[in-house]
Amino acid sequence: MRLGTGIGWRPEIADAVADMPGIDWVEVVAENVCPGHLPEPLLRLRERGVTVIPHGVSLGLGGADRPDEARLRALAERAEALGAPLVTEHIAFVRAGGPLTASPPLEAGHLLPVPRTRDALDVLCENVAIAQESLPVPLALENIAALFSWPGEEMSEGEFLAELVERTGVRLLIDVANLHTNHVNRGEDPAEALDRLPLEALAYVHVAGGFERDGVWHDSHAHPVPPVVLDILTDLASRVAPPGVLLERDENFPELAEFERELAAIGEAVRKGGGAARTLRDQAVPVPPDASTEARQRVAVAQTAVLSALVARTPLPEGFDRGRMGVQARSLAAKRADVVAKVAPELPLILGAGYREAFLGYARTRPMRGGYRQDALEFAAQLLKTGRPVDARARRRLREWWLDRAGPAPRTPGPAARLARRVLPGRR
Repeated sequence: MRLGTGIGWRPEIADAVADMPGIDWVEVVAENVCPGHLPEPLLRLRERGVTVIPHGVSLGLGGADRPDEARLRALAERAEALGAPLVTEHIAFVRAGGPLTASPPLEAGHLLPVPRTRDALDVLCENVAIAQESLPVPLALENIAALFSWPGEEMSEGEFLAELVERTGVRLLIDVANLHTNHVNRGEDPAEALDRLPLEALAYVHVAGGFERDGVWHDSHAHPVPPVVLDILTDLASRVAPPGVLLERDENFPELAEFERELAAIGEAVRKGGGAARTLRDQAVPVPPDASTEARQRVAVAQTAVLSALVARTPLPEGFDRGRMGVQARSLAAKRADVVAKVAPELPLILGAGYREAFLGYARTRPMRGGYRQDALEFAAQLLKTGRPVDARARRRLREWWLDRAGPAPRTPGPAARLARRVLPGRR
């Protein structure tokens, strides 16, 4: 399947994408669209014959638990609604705790690296097989960017992914920006990783930008693609002709002309590589053995300990780099603040300049146990419980906002809801 040149579709750049020349396909975050209410710009792209691929971020196939059936159904529904030829997800865990560890569930709100161990691979292979059985189209999995390494790993990334493909037949979405991130943060050579990867299983490629601070590379998706990432793309393209290459940008969206320059640079990097096509694997594969209960429990205990250290300030497990884990913990809290501000934009309006400091203070002692909307409600409830904000008018608005959303059904629009409609007339 040849996809060509693509771009990550976001509502903020819908108009730009509609007018952008040379775009063959787009990728949309699966959890951000509703099958029965697809955005009009996406529908218009589909009518023009532009392929749309849903890209999931919440399955957590690398987690210790079996995939959630409701999340799998939701991803399948989006694939069918969009007429997608495949769906994609990540090799990561996003939650931990729960029955396997007899501990409260925890949410990362972010993609975290899976330990490259035999136990973790067995669990991942079974989870992938379950997902493949539930989805109406092929599945491709993405290598993620990581800020930290697990001690005692038994395989390199290339070896881990090669065995995953061999055991499950899953396709790969290779993010060359993530290969660069892992080179800076974990000392992993991108060329060595590409040497090991089964590139005949390649579905497509991601390209994105980031920035380096204090020796740590942050995969921001909010900065231009650096030359070093384009060099890795050229190396990959010298080994295999990529079926598709997609530019990702999630924030700080540039003008159309800059998008076009980046897409041109990506195309030039691929042409410079000039790789010969390999045949995509399309063969029967053995059903992977079930992961043992003991393996799942070992993975669950390890992942819960790590996530708890990151979001609940419990002791850090032995062998982890304390500095890097501190960077990861701060990054998770900052992302929570940013996403909550997007899903509940009334909160920054009500709290003003004090929103971020208040939320980060809350996040230091309150790990996320559900989605971001629940996080927003629990943050507001905690503020109200402690008599904040100090300003009585703001506190009244916050209380009305919380009451309007915390019950099983919305209340009659109150002052906070009316305030939001006045300030944010586009919201419904």
